[in-house]
Amino acid sequence: MNNCYIIFHKPYGVLSQFTQESPQHITLKQYIDIPDVYPVGRLDWDSEGLLLLTNDGQFQHRLAHPRFGHQRTYWAQVERIPTLDAINQLQTGVKIQDYRTAPAQVRLLLEEPSVTQRIPPIRFRKSVPTAWLEITLTEGKNRQVRRMTAAVGFPTLRLIRVSIANIQLHDLAPGQWRELTPTELTRLNYAPEK
Repeated sequence: MNNCYIIFHKPYGVLSQFTQESPQHITLKQYIDIPDVYPVGRLDWDSEGLLLLTNDGQFQHRLAHPRFGHQRTYWAQVERIPTLDAINQLQTGVKIQDYRTAPAQVRLLLEEPSVTQRIPPIRFRKSVPTAWLEITLTEGKNRQVRRMTAAVGFPTLRLIRVSIANIQLHDLAPGQWRELTPTELTRLNYAPEK
């Protein structure tokens, strides 16, 4: 079987796995009907966006292992407007549980990014504004972005991963997938074995 490399726009409420643990769980199986592909890393059920899948173990290891430090970029819609101090804390690293996060690239987006409406929509409160942060990490601890923004006082309401390394989500709609192009694989500095 040939190696397969897939980019998938994971919708909100979908588990990053193919096995259904209970009848109400929606899994990757409802979207991707290709045998023996597995997610590279994961996105929590309440997060959205770019998920890579492959049947190539070396590729999976190279992208998921912290040693390679591939950048992952997220758009986080947070409660209230983050202060400069909060953004500086996120950039230099914050303490979450017993761990200090590595420095991150963080910027306040001046305009709301062009994203599809989430189903169900986030809770909206007239008295509490929201803002979008673009956060780029080189590590991926469990629920890291959510824990980071909460630690500085601006809880995440919606989280979308928009890129891994130089693979971009672009205009792939939620629930859609496609194969990576040879150029995208080359840009990842990855030459699959023939």
